[in-house]
Amino acid sequence: MQRLKGHVAQSALNIIVLIKHVPDAQFDRRLAEDSHRMDRSESILSELDEYALEAALALSEQHGGKNSENTVTAVTVGPPAAVAAVKKALQIGATAGVHLSDEALAGSDAAATSAAIAVLIQHLGTQTPVDLVLTGMASTDGETSLVPAQLAARLGLAQLTQVSALSLSEDGATLMARRDGDTETLELQASLPAVVSVTDQINEPRYPNFKGILAAKKKKVTTLTLADLGLDPALVGASGSWTEVLDAAPRPARAAGTIVSDTGDAGIQLVDFLAAQKLL
Repeated sequence: MQRLKGHVAQSALNIIVLIKHVPDAQFDRRLAEDSHRMDRSESILSELDEYALEAALALSEQHGGKNSENTVTAVTVGPPAAVAAVKKALQIGATAGVHLSDEALAGSDAAATSAAIAVLIQHLGTQTPVDLVLTGMASTDGETSLVPAQLAARLGLAQLTQVSALSLSEDGATLMARRDGDTETLELQASLPAVVSVTDQINEPRYPNFKGILAAKKKKVTTLTLADLGLDPALVGASGSWTEVLDAAPRPARAAGTIVSDTGDAGIQLVDFLAAQKLL
């Protein structure tokens, strides 16, 4: 697939941040009636996406911010209610928002979702070349972590995943990143344009302040459909997905716990219990 941009010759930095409207983790997850799809009636901006947004804003500010005409565009795919995630991103500091919403997208798995996002980013790149696509480490609903790598492959771009530190060279052409593993730390580099997923260790996301909330009301949110992108509905949704949920059932109720009464042998009882659970 053709690269979105061959080099970074212009001074302005154009960053896209992928965000998602996900069920609020404070509430129990449940499936929609007569469906194997998650009930999204009580949803918020995914917490893990806020780290990607903060990384984008920090890179923009470090390289001139608004004075250099840098842009940070929050992009989401989802039903009409998902625009709330975009509006939250605008309040935090994103420059503009894009919402891809189409009934045919319902039921898309990671593969179908990445296909739609790839076409969307290519569409946006025809207007202003895209330098960098940032994502969180995973969505807090699906938790597959598949979309960033799939997206990079579809776009033919370099990918850096699970990044815990990120910076940009002075000439704005090279990303320097760090990935922290269990036993080693890797120092990574990639030329722009690229796709990068960041962990929740990379920064501390900022909160929207009163000024940001007021400013967000003047920022533009563009809503697009599959027709606007020229994307065949058969390539997304259930028909375009590589996986299918065949069955689902509610989580079993939690069993009653074991109460240990101390009659002089509580320690022995605890050891026996832990041994029976194979925890010793």
